[in-house]
Amino acid sequence: MKQGRIVLNQQARQVTPLADGKLLLDNGNPLADSPQWLAPVTGTVYGVALNHRSLLEQLEAEFQQPPYQKAPATPVLFIKPRNTHAGHGSTIALPTQAGKVFAGGALGVVIGKTASKLTEQQALDVVAGYTIVNEISLEESSFYRPAVKAKCRDGFCPMGPWLVDAAALDPLNVEIRSYLNGELAETNHSRDWLRSVPQLIAALSQFMTLQPGDLIIPATPLRQLEIRPGDTVAVEIAGIGRLENRLIAEESAQ
Repeated sequence: MKQGRIVLNQQARQVTPLADGKLLLDNGNPLADSPQWLAPVTGTVYGVALNHRSLLEQLEAEFQQPPYQKAPATPVLFIKPRNTHAGHGSTIALPTQAGKVFAGGALGVVIGKTASKLTEQQALDVVAGYTIVNEISLEESSFYRPAVKAKCRDGFCPMGPWLVDAAALDPLNVEIRSYLNGELAETNHSRDWLRSVPQLIAALSQFMTLQPGDLIIPATPLRQLEIRPGDTVAVEIAGIGRLENRLIAEESAQ
């Protein structure tokens, strides 16, 4: 089953897709107008840095330098706060004086039950479903401590439009396709993640309680897909759908 969140008459409403492509409201009525989409979740969004093989291999030499002299042995986390959350079709403002900006097509793992101190074998039992995320970021110089200014700008975490049930997707076998202005620009796969979804859920739940509606971004690849004002960026995952957003200059949004 797929479900999404929209704004209708200034209220958040749930919708499901019909076979003809139209939307059904949570009261059983069809939606007549084109919707304004919201992010499909309202909880905390946790990102995992350095969990994609391409990124770790690119930075291997840097990890041998002081003060660390080795790659992190445990997941490196960051948070995408509420101001970053945006829905499908939202216009996202990019800063023009802060350097390069990169898209980060990713899977979003949505927690459905309160979860604390789980084993890997228990981890998938608390997953409500999956969605699509574009983890947008400025170019980063430190991966041990992901920069707030790089990752936490307004609109830098569009999600959706659909949340699909956990049974609809195998998180160990996911291909993520990113498009720039209608052209396929990047493909990455869950087989290149260093830690799987069950491993990450188990690890995070050892020191913090995950709540229903929280979302985990398991990995993003090496940042290569640069985006600019005027572009349209989209992320697709088979079985979930397509997340698409138009980009403008931050100054144009004032």
